Amino acid sequence: MKTSHRTLATAVAVLALAALTSCGSGSEPAADGTITLSFMTGSDQSTVDTSKALADAFMKANPTIKIEMENQPGGSEGDNIVKTRLSTGEMTDVFWYNSGSLLQALNPAQTLVDLTGDPVLADVQPDYLPVVTQGDHVYGVPASAASGGGILYNRKVYEKLGLQVPKTWDEFMANNAKIKAAGITPVISTFKDTWTSQLLVLADFYNVQAAVPSFAQDYTAGKAKFATTPAAVAGFQHLADVHAKGYLNKGFGSATLDQGLKMLAEGKGAHYPMLTAILPPVLATSPQAATDIGFFGVPGSDPAKNGASVWEPPAIYIAKTTKHLDAAKKFVAFVASPAAADAINKAVQPTGPYRVKGAKLPDDAMQVAKDVQAYIDKGATAPALEFLSPVKGPSLEQITVAVGSGLTSPAEAAAQYDKDVEKQAKQLGLTGW
Repeated sequence: MKTSHRTLATAVAVLALAALTSCGSGSEPAADGTITLSFMTGSDQSTVDTSKALADAFMKANPTIKIEMENQPGGSEGDNIVKTRLSTGEMTDVFWYNSGSLLQALNPAQTLVDLTGDPVLADVQPDYLPVVTQGDHVYGVPASAASGGGILYNRKVYEKLGLQVPKTWDEFMANNAKIKAAGITPVISTFKDTWTSQLLVLADFYNVQAAVPSFAQDYTAGKAKFATTPAAVAGFQHLADVHAKGYLNKGFGSATLDQGLKMLAEGKGAHYPMLTAILPPVLATSPQAATDIGFFGVPGSDPAKNGASVWEPPAIYIAKTTKHLDAAKKFVAFVASPAAADAINKAVQPTGPYRVKGAKLPDDAMQVAKDVQAYIDKGATAPALEFLSPVKGPSLEQITVAVGSGLTSPAEAAAQYDKDVEKQAKQLGLTGW
């Protein structure tokens, strides 16, 4: 999705604290023997809580190391701060940043500490490593939990109507027919917040990769196109299907994300294509959502290949300019440990599983987190395309709104998106375009 989505998708997993200065990062320990690490992170409330939990737990276990936090703005402003400070050699010792394709924009070989083969990676799940790797070198560790992208659904509605979680799109549409017959909105759409229109396309990438394993690589190289890849057109077709059948909520064009979540929590709508990461704020007004709302991946055509797309957690990196490399590695190793997950669990509700070996969800974890965990345990996940390719057209949300409103055909939309991403790929200077 665009910046608005990426900011939202990552915000619930970013470490942060109230703004503090990054002083104390000199090369020598203080008179009392303590070393101070400076740490740049994000700034929203949920990440403030996460950050404090991690910092406190680490400092308690390592009393000779102090961590001072500096928070950055969200969105493109914060992104520019990270890039500027790396390029000028003024970055904090450790910092939080996106995993996936955006990593390459940091020129990691010149700006970040290479962790390839380092013991700090011992507990990191191998399937996370590709999203923090550039040129066969690993630069970061997962800082919190992953989140799933697919269908949030009301489990009470399913129980009442005797429905099973669908493993194919046809089964999903059959469920929708039964839900509509019961007088409940089958599929919630909230096109007032245009970014939310993209989920049926973006969260369908697991099915694209299952059908065409080389798609992300070929797409980045300009060899594969959405319009000429049937599995990639399917996401647009899904949008058209639910609209054509009259399965959407009344006023979907002006409905907001908050309204959609409220509908889902109250059982007035059964399905909402969305990220699990968006759910925690709902618990304040609808605590039952923790157990009543579940998650499943966007179903494809083959039940034997059923799975889900995952939005991987952002990472913590070490700047090459750090003067406290050993202490920085000690902190990064802690972040990538089960002990860190335990600390986070006490402060924040995870919206998916951790990417750390031995890290467990709390017994009272939200149902959606448990559901995403089940997909990962089965090895039935794929990172969303934006974690595998830097090519992401800025107009996708406008295109998906048009398809989901019955104004543009799936084939036409796929062709439009191919033109949209071509402009961006050329701007990035990618070969093959």
